[in-house]
Amino acid sequence: MQSTNGSSKKRSRGRRRPRRGRVFPAPAHSARLYVQIPRSEIGLFRFLLEAWDNLALFTVVDRLRGVLLLRFSPHQEREVRVFLEAAAQEMPLHVVHQPTRRDA
Repeated sequence: MQSTNGSSKKRSRGRRRPRRGRVFPAPAHSARLYVQIPRSEIGLFRFLLEAWDNLALFTVVDRLRGVLLLRFSPHQEREVRVFLEAAAQEMPLHVVHQPTRRDA
């Protein structure tokens, strides 16, 4: 690598900084929630979810009733609930069904 004064110097390869916060092991399954919103708001819901760093993935289960299946990492359930509370400020939204381990 050339410096501004013409001399060459090697770039130092330092160790990476450790991650902040707790690192969780990969989950064996995804957590799921069924949410119902007005079908005209599905696009807005997608944009809001993308703005929250794609916290979860969703699939439209019933497009006529506006039922969505959210899949997310189990250790992020609190963050998903916070997202749903924030999204409820923008549109009518309620959790239809939260599957238990027996439903999975």
